[in-house]
Amino acid sequence: MLELRHRGGCPGPGGAVAPPPREGEAAGGDHETESTSDKETDIDDRYGDLDSRTDSDIPEIPPSSDRTPEILKKALSGLSSRWKNWWIRGILTLTMISLFFLIIYMGSFMLMLLVLGIQVKCFHEIITIGYRVYRSYDLPWFRTLSWYFLLCVNYFFYGETVADYFATFVQREEQLQFLIRYHRFISFALYLAGFCMFVLSLVKKHYRLQFYMFAWTHVTLLITVTQSHLVIQNLFEGMIWFLVPISSVICNDITAYLFGFFFGRTPLIKAAYMLSKYQYFVCPVEYRSDVNSFVTECEPSELFQLQSYSLPPFLKAVLRRETVSLYPFQIHSIALSTFASLIGPFGGFFASGFKRAFKIKDFANTIPGHGGIMDRFDCQYLMATFVHVYITSFIRGPNPSKVLQQLLVLQPEQQLNIYKTLKTHLIEKGILQPTLKL
Repeated sequence: MLELRHRGGCPGPGGAVAPPPREGEAAGGDHETESTSDKETDIDDRYGDLDSRTDSDIPEIPPSSDRTPEILKKALSGLSSRWKNWWIRGILTLTMISLFFLIIYMGSFMLMLLVLGIQVKCFHEIITIGYRVYRSYDLPWFRTLSWYFLLCVNYFFYGETVADYFATFVQREEQLQFLIRYHRFISFALYLAGFCMFVLSLVKKHYRLQFYMFAWTHVTLLITVTQSHLVIQNLFEGMIWFLVPISSVICNDITAYLFGFFFGRTPLIKAAYMLSKYQYFVCPVEYRSDVNSFVTECEPSELFQLQSYSLPPFLKAVLRRETVSLYPFQIHSIALSTFASLIGPFGGFFASGFKRAFKIKDFANTIPGHGGIMDRFDCQYLMATFVHVYITSFIRGPNPSKVLQQLLVLQPEQQLNIYKTLKTHLIEKGILQPTLKL
């Protein structure tokens, strides 16, 4: 942490910081000296331990233990450490990609559970760093309150998701109706309880440090929970909006390491072309109460239907053709892959700076050869925010299914009023014929 100094103070003997003398105060007055001494003692008692800390005083975090499976250690024992690490990273990468394909095959609900699990693990890794760095202070309730706030924030965000996408299911359960109706009030009450517990946990000499850790927890929540919520929102728009951005970052990382920047984007356009053909990837994820499961069945929108585009004159001469057939999503995938290649890595740069600030190599040792979960998803969080903003700005339109779910939870009188209004509107548009009164 940065060195903290009292405003206006100057170092005295032994490095102590004394406040500046007040106007009109005598240099050697007994009364003034006693008063000043009392204030100095009070300040030293409250902040002395913290204010004397500098970056070089940050406790060393013990290096993570090697969690490489013994079978890999024996198989690669004859290689140098450089090549051994290369093979471990490669094998574990292929294993993770295979498991990822398996989860995709298992459906959107398993992908949501995967996102939730990654979120919790990333939160754990960042909070653990704070706990280890400041372990010598024995702060009360720090870890307990951190996990409590994680629970509160997840309850708020996922409760909003349930209210938006599971309205028909909620309508059948009276207990859930109560929770959804007062969801935001309950969420605020839960957070307020944690806030009060934090205030009650404040301890003399540690006030400032405790507020630092309070901010640490909330920034961690902002980085992990908010971004994972956006990932799930993207998933509900269609699995392709989940897979292509993630694949963009993965391909950019791998190709930057193996082939360089320019070879990494071309395969993604082909992948977007292949995924756009299947309803499983392009249809929004919806919950069907009649089958009690998530479904991805729909008539693909124009975004995922082949369109003919006229080529510019200079391309017509080169390609010797007038038009080209593309899925509109392929054009959007260029914007996604460009962001992943140019801006996405800044998430990794941010994470690297964070680790250097606390003198650690990796966030954890969860994945041998790779570090922690956060080490592999530092760029993904930034990408998730961009995709969500991109969808809401350029893609998303009215969702008939969501509108219908909201109509079904209204009172019968409200539904009847909407029906009459809609009928009148359609008659005025000439879509419906007016009813003849006998």
